Amino acid sequence: MSRIWKMPVAMLEKASATVKAQNIVVKWPLWELSFDFSSKIKVTANESEVIVEKNDDWANALWGTTRSIIDNMMVWVTTGYTKSLEIVWVWYKFEVQGQKLVLSIGYSHKVDMAIPAWLKAELEGKKNEILKISWIDKQSVWEFAAKVRAKKKPEPYKGKGIRYVWEHVRRKAGKTGAAK
Repeated sequence: MSRIWKMPVAMLEKASATVKAQNIVVKWPLWELSFDFSSKIKVTANESEVIVEKNDDWANALWGTTRSIIDNMMVWVTTGYTKSLEIVWVWYKFEVQGQKLVLSIGYSHKVDMAIPAWLKAELEGKKNEILKISWIDKQSVWEFAAKVRAKKKPEPYKGKGIRYVWEHVRRKAGKTGAAK
């Protein structure tokens, strides 16, 4: 069993954390994230680290979860988080027009999606087949990426659709011929 929940969270360069009642705010010169934690957890912050302890004997799960969320907040606020999607098929394509994502995914019409104001979306690849979504909050990046992927999930026969760059689509054989 992992014991990472007992370790203090190291304060990264230029980052600062302040704890008020049941809320922690992690700041960096450009960004700020906050998190409300349970009353069964005690969080203290100093110049170099954040220490997470439990107040209740039954708070083990909350202890580890709270410590992981605060550790992730330190990373997100300093480096951000990125999720990449790729579109696979000949005529399928992404287009970013301001705060709007236009998908050409085999329908008789183009699918428009509003990109939330805080997210940054940019295209990569030779034919703009990779959409890179980035922001400091992992949850909002994953949520928007999942909504884009849900518009045309990859199908198992030809593998066409929208998928994560790291995702492997398990392919099926299809029909092999007439019955004998």
